[in-house]
Amino acid sequence: MQAQPPTELHWWQTRLFVALAALASTIPLWWPDIPPLVDLPGHMGRYRVQLAIGDHPHLATWYDFRWQVIGNLGVDLLIEPLGRLLGLEPAVKLIVLLIPALTVAGLLWIAREVHGRVPATALFALPLAYGYPFQFGFVNFALSMAVALNLFALWLRLARMGRLRLRAALFVPASCLLWLCHTFGWGVLGVLAFSAELIRQHDAAAGEHGLTRRWALPAVRAGLGCLPLALPMVLMVSWRSSDHVTGKTGDWFNWRGKFSYVAMILRDQWMAWDIASATILYFILFRGVRNQRIEYSRNLLLSALFLLLVFFLLPRVVFGSAYADMRLIPFAVAIALVALRPRRGVSVKGSATLAALGLAFFLARLGGTTWSYALYDRSYDRALAVLPRVPMGARLLTFVGRTCRDEWAYSRLEHIPAMALVRRLAYSNDQWSMPGGQLLTTRYYASGRYSHDPSQMVTYVQCRRELWRPIGRALAEFPREAFDYVWILQPPPYDPALLRGLTPIWRDGRNLLLRVDAKSGQGRAPPIPPSGTG
Repeated sequence: MQAQPPTELHWWQTRLFVALAALASTIPLWWPDIPPLVDLPGHMGRYRVQLAIGDHPHLATWYDFRWQVIGNLGVDLLIEPLGRLLGLEPAVKLIVLLIPALTVAGLLWIAREVHGRVPATALFALPLAYGYPFQFGFVNFALSMAVALNLFALWLRLARMGRLRLRAALFVPASCLLWLCHTFGWGVLGVLAFSAELIRQHDAAAGEHGLTRRWALPAVRAGLGCLPLALPMVLMVSWRSSDHVTGKTGDWFNWRGKFSYVAMILRDQWMAWDIASATILYFILFRGVRNQRIEYSRNLLLSALFLLLVFFLLPRVVFGSAYADMRLIPFAVAIALVALRPRRGVSVKGSATLAALGLAFFLARLGGTTWSYALYDRSYDRALAVLPRVPMGARLLTFVGRTCRDEWAYSRLEHIPAMALVRRLAYSNDQWSMPGGQLLTTRYYASGRYSHDPSQMVTYVQCRRELWRPIGRALAEFPREAFDYVWILQPPPYDPALLRGLTPIWRDGRNLLLRVDAKSGQGRAPPIPPSGTG
């Protein structure tokens, strides 16, 4: 049930504040030319193939790109017009900028619809626009969730206005478009809509028949009310029943992983800062149970609990997409925070103090993320300084070093090899090849086991339960006749003798670009040029 709105708006409840908060949420992305999200450069490589494969036939010898109806097309579809109009990199940056802005706007709109006015406590949820799934670069997922939040707010608004027929008419096509953006966004919208409809139907039954604890009939009515969201089930069945789909589902009830994800909701670069920030949010949620000055909305609390239940029930891998369960926990926390509101009788001064603290927390997280992204951008610029030395259309093999430990701060270089595909139309062995999971698969058979992700990842030793190769084995085994150049980024220690048959042409610290010699493997390893030379 919606709370009664106060008679006047405070500064955090105005439309101007919502607009400024949405705009402010984009600040960390202003400076970097490539948003430093772990998987994003890899996706940009796919977008380049999407836009250029018709004009550059050599790409078709390496990659197979086919349009098909799958639940993972959000940015891919937007890139088609925007990439051709603005250029690939500006289009990607514009789309990524919109994701946190839409997320912040959606959370505040939901709060407005449920509480009547934006409660001061809702401001603490805004930093979750930069939650760990976004940092990982799950851009189709993040875009679908941002859109889902706004669609949920519209769902609530139309129900509040009694426009149920209009809601049904609008959400049939909207749910299909959301599913095309990413399946998870559609699924989360269904969970949120059902929980809200369940509370609405229960309260309606209570109003008709007096106080009731019966939930069966309201649940049936809520399910019927959510039927306009069900059409994508047909698309889902068609997609997953196709013979070429290979993405698997597994790793159920990995409790150790799930509890670690709870601590990682704001994971970025500095563990102490990120965990302390998450602790503040969990403390606020706990105080919502114990504090006499704030309370939970039944509507959104049930939504948050449903999302939490889905988080615990989901496996780690769904349809080949890893970290499926991890992606939900920041949004469950965000909805729970938005569910909080000051109780009746709390002074304006008390609410203003909460709002000021929430705003300070939001700005502090934005400041940290802005500095973090500037540091990652510097790392990207240093790594990509090699690209002018890579000939257009080169067959490039890249090895990016990492450790077996899940270090809190990723280098975010894991998919930077794809920028050679973006900017030089060179082969990149970091592309995902999962038929039915996305539009691109690799077909460069001469590269053998070094054709796609995770062949670009190398370690010092063989890591347990990982497909990454030790760098010594990778340098010794890769098919040299299949590649023109080898790019080594931040490698672990290796024997320089393994570089026999490779001529270094550029170096910056530990980063190397080497040309594969025609008579590869003969003679001594050549000397490595000084840093920054070619």
